[in-house]
Amino acid sequence: MNIKEAASRLGISARAIRFYEEKGLILPAKQSSNGYRTYTENDIWRLQTIAALREIGMSLQDITHALGEIDQGNQQRLEEYLELQQAVMYAQWIELKRMMDTTQRMIDLNRQDGPLDVSHLHDLADSARRLREARQNWHDRWNYDTQAAIHDQRVQAEGRVSTGQFISEDRHSSDEAFPISDEHEVSHLHQDKDHSTPSKSKDMVQSTFYLYHNYDEALEQTAHWISPALGEKGLDIGTGTGNLAGKLLQHGADMTAIDQSREMLRRCRTKYPEMHVKLGNFLALPFADHSFDFVVSSFAFHHLSPDQQLLALQEMQRVLTSRGRIGLTDLMFVDATHRDSYIRQAETTGHEEQLRALHERHFPLLGELCGWLEQQGYVTKHVRHNELLHTLLAVPLR
Repeated sequence: MNIKEAASRLGISARAIRFYEEKGLILPAKQSSNGYRTYTENDIWRLQTIAALREIGMSLQDITHALGEIDQGNQQRLEEYLELQQAVMYAQWIELKRMMDTTQRMIDLNRQDGPLDVSHLHDLADSARRLREARQNWHDRWNYDTQAAIHDQRVQAEGRVSTGQFISEDRHSSDEAFPISDEHEVSHLHQDKDHSTPSKSKDMVQSTFYLYHNYDEALEQTAHWISPALGEKGLDIGTGTGNLAGKLLQHGADMTAIDQSREMLRRCRTKYPEMHVKLGNFLALPFADHSFDFVVSSFAFHHLSPDQQLLALQEMQRVLTSRGRIGLTDLMFVDATHRDSYIRQAETTGHEEQLRALHERHFPLLGELCGWLEQQGYVTKHVRHNELLHTLLAVPLR
């Protein structure tokens, strides 16, 4: 068929078809007698694909890559491109919702009795700007795609180490780690107000900093506290190769796992083919509101800045059902006193690994996390596995 017939069949303009040809996305044959283009059924299918991908906002560069994967029969890579585009659209949708909320708050201020204080509008706009920048400024500084191949070996090796930098022998906890009764019943939870700063010993200073010390213990604790009912829908954010999600899958949960690293997700798919995996990150979860019964994350939350951590908690709330619970396992400081003491000792000893970890990561304050969650109507409990590593459970009171 000629270009006019192709355009009529597809419902797009002949100009658009010529543009895609100029960009190398299609290569129709030309008649030798007059040089007119002839479009085959394969060309039509390719134009339909291009039009569909453009409809969802995919860039021409990404469409070129996606078509290349289709030509090679690589359906998995095509799915990754589609998931990436979906993540972009969710990020735009979340930002639009935020703008709508800010606008409504400005309208509410304007409706109040008395003259409008313009400074209040400025404060609202400034707060909205900072949150937008926090959402947009996140990037993977650690290049986890390159670490995927050795991730499981690394966490297991570090997890078996008997001592680590400032590893505490005494376990401060709101409950003994095991055994624990039916924890996700609200009546069994309580708020731990013991935020005392952990003690330190001289031999700890000379040890190595281990990010994944007590790794298996902490994941087991998280899975035990979440205690999913058969078929409950769970989300693991920053899943890596799926170790925590895999434990919850074994407990009978219907698990979805997201990560910003394609290579981590590929290994996760290989290990747990029955798990739903998707590209995404904390700040724009690519799911509809109220999609999950629980959300968990392990050893990932500290990669976010403090502003981004707040946005991440709000995103968790958005995708949770009204009874949805949160399980976080990560390196955290108990409070500001603990953090300041830890930093001072790191500076005094000059331990490069430890100082680099403190510079590159944002270990949250456990007390502040619990306080924010309690303000949102959750009851919290937590257990300390070592000097920095904690598991936190939050369950809504309502």
